[in-house]
Amino acid sequence: ENTTPGSDNLAEGLKDRAAAAVRPADYDELDSDSGPRASAVLNDIDLVVDVPVQVTVELGRAKMQIRNLLALSYGSVIELDMLAGEPLEVVVNGCLIAQGEVVIVNDRYGIRLTDIVTPAERLRKINR
Repeated sequence: ENTTPGSDNLAEGLKDRAAAAVRPADYDELDSDSGPRASAVLNDIDLVVDVPVQVTVELGRAKMQIRNLLALSYGSVIELDMLAGEPLEVVVNGCLIAQGEVVIVNDRYGIRLTDIVTPAERLRKINR
């Protein structure tokens, strides 16, 4: 018989684990809009206010075939899915948090917010 020291203990441990009762964990239902957890998140905002996030303003999107992508050259125009004058989307870490319009600030593009989600909703979206 080919045995190694401690192999009997290992076999016994595996049998004990197999015989153990397995059941799903029970958790209390959390209300995501209110209660102590929501207020704790807002109270702990000081812990994350200096964390950098990626802010992107989307002018629009387009889909095209690779053949058309390869045919692009200087002066090519790509038609986007948004109409002129439509509000642009402000996206933080991949989550839409606001909409706005293009402005010029000291010879640079900027965006004036015209619609924005609440601070609690913004936190909830970027913390997913």
